Amino acid sequence: MFPLHDDNPTQRFPFITILFIVACLVIFFWQLSLGKNGHGAIVVLGATPAFLFGHQPYPAAEVLPVWTTAFSSMFLHGGWMHLLGNMLYLWIFGNNIEDAMGKRRFILFYLTCGIAALMANALPNTHSAIPMIGASGAISGVLGAYLLLFPHARVLVAIPLGIFIHTTRIPAAWVLVLWFVLQVFNSMMTSGQQGGVAWGAHIGGFVAGMVLVPFFKRRGVRLFTPRRS
Repeated sequence: MFPLHDDNPTQRFPFITILFIVACLVIFFWQLSLGKNGHGAIVVLGATPAFLFGHQPYPAAEVLPVWTTAFSSMFLHGGWMHLLGNMLYLWIFGNNIEDAMGKRRFILFYLTCGIAALMANALPNTHSAIPMIGASGAISGVLGAYLLLFPHARVLVAIPLGIFIHTTRIPAAWVLVLWFVLQVFNSMMTSGQQGGVAWGAHIGGFVAGMVLVPFFKRRGVRLFTPRRS
């Protein structure tokens, strides 16, 4: 099951959400343009726990402070599916969170959730030399915020049934809770493995979004907002 659209209208144009999407797209095309050197860009701009925690020397220390990789890593992606999946979720859910917070607060919220997601995945193994990349940690924070702000919104989802795809609308709370449960399940199933999907970052970002949303939302925005039309 994957989401396609929500029925939650916004009052303001989602400028920052679109800006984040465009930034990720532009940087991904830049990665592609590097060809075989693309991996080097991931090593330098991805967030590697061993570099961040000083267990190994950061190879670009003379050019960039290592802490900047915590931010640059959020805009790198490992492939088309990684990129498009993240951008789909950001487009569906990000505009409403930006609307509920305002542009400046949304930027700070998004980046803070990304850092929290990074720490959640890095702290259990600070010696890891595997770079972490992708916007999914920050986007997970957006999903956590959406669950508390708009659980009653309806989301159009596609459900593969063999060679057919069935679409239906279900409450956002169901979509997001199921998504979170899957992250926890996958994290448990892959515990101890190196590389692959950073499930811990998804979980950490989601929890951070739920914790932070009361402090970042506009004063007049209520939690558990009734369904709007």
